[in-house]
Amino acid sequence: MRIAYQYRLRLTAQQQATIDNWLELLRRQYNYRLAERFNWWEQNRCDIDRCSIEVCHLPELKDQPDFYSQKRDLVNSKALFPDYADIHSQVLQNCVERVKKTFERWLKGNSSGKRSGKPRFKGKGRYRSFTFPQIKQDCVDGKFITLPKIGKVKLILHRPLPDGFKLKTATITHKADGWYVSLSLEDLSVPELTADAPNWENTVGIDMGLKSFLVTSDGEPVGIPQHYRKAEKRLKRLQRQLSRKKKGSNRRRKAVKRVAKAHLKVANQRRDFHHKTVNKLLLQYQYIAHEDLNIKGLARTRFAKSINDAGWSQFLKIAAYKAERAGGGTLPKNPARSTIDCSDCGAAVPKTLADRVHSCSCGAVYDRDHNAARNMKIRAVGHPVLNRSGNVLAIAGSHREAHAVS
Repeated sequence: MRIAYQYRLRLTAQQQATIDNWLELLRRQYNYRLAERFNWWEQNRCDIDRCSIEVCHLPELKDQPDFYSQKRDLVNSKALFPDYADIHSQVLQNCVERVKKTFERWLKGNSSGKRSGKPRFKGKGRYRSFTFPQIKQDCVDGKFITLPKIGKVKLILHRPLPDGFKLKTATITHKADGWYVSLSLEDLSVPELTADAPNWENTVGIDMGLKSFLVTSDGEPVGIPQHYRKAEKRLKRLQRQLSRKKKGSNRRRKAVKRVAKAHLKVANQRRDFHHKTVNKLLLQYQYIAHEDLNIKGLARTRFAKSINDAGWSQFLKIAAYKAERAGGGTLPKNPARSTIDCSDCGAAVPKTLADRVHSCSCGAVYDRDHNAARNMKIRAVGHPVLNRSGNVLAIAGSHREAHAVS
């Protein structure tokens, strides 16, 4: 089992200066190693490796820089620039590993075959974290953590480390409101939970929207908090103040920090809401069935601000890993006709966007989103009262009455 705990750090002026210097040197190293890979790609991107004309000559292919060749070249970097010798060797190697991952995800894609965008060079202040791939097990002592080549750093231990877990990595991150350390913990002795098969009892269907954040298959709505829209007035004022500051001045840097803190607060509020909503669902169910939406496509429509404010993508990611850790999972299903099909009899009931109530000839009357959430649950586990041919069984009426009572 692998988990991560994040704590806030209280750095001294000397420690902060050291870490700032490390981040700047790592940023330059990242850009240099990425440029090496781009140069190789530009010189070897042509698929033609031979020519029928005798006078034509093709240059020799350049060796591809990989993780190991670039890691070995770090010795030359330290010889040319002695400041790199002050950085922990594994931190430098982790910087090269980041370049490897981001470049390969662009050329080859990840394990699912999805390719990322072309990597960009990091501008000043854009390299905000570094990782110690190995950390001593006794590095946390009371309210202090010992970091290699940095020393003892004070941290706010708001919750103790769990017993039996082994420290794997430590990542130092600079956010708008301060410095944080993320400790990755692992315990192989903790057994993985065996998931039961999804059924009508342990599965809930949800329909995500903009009127309500979501509606469950039980008919329970969850209101949408609109954290960004509530903070828009303050953000507008802070952005206006920022635009009036002279570039490069101290006052501009302070204004940038105020804007960043305001955005960070909105992000933290949204993430907290997502975690609490998922926890509430998983207290009653093991599986969450939802629409497999093209959220990136929807975020390009006129509802872009509302969809980004709701944070559907982040919510589904949190739901996926929390449900998996709880011994369940998420079940994405085809959203086609989820609003049109009747969740009781399966008949098609066409609607316009203005129609908010589903009313079918079979007697089923549900809120539009409630009907869609029930359809998600049915597509995940099957209908409890319909056979495969779609004919209504004799108990359909009693099931509908029981649902109305509940």
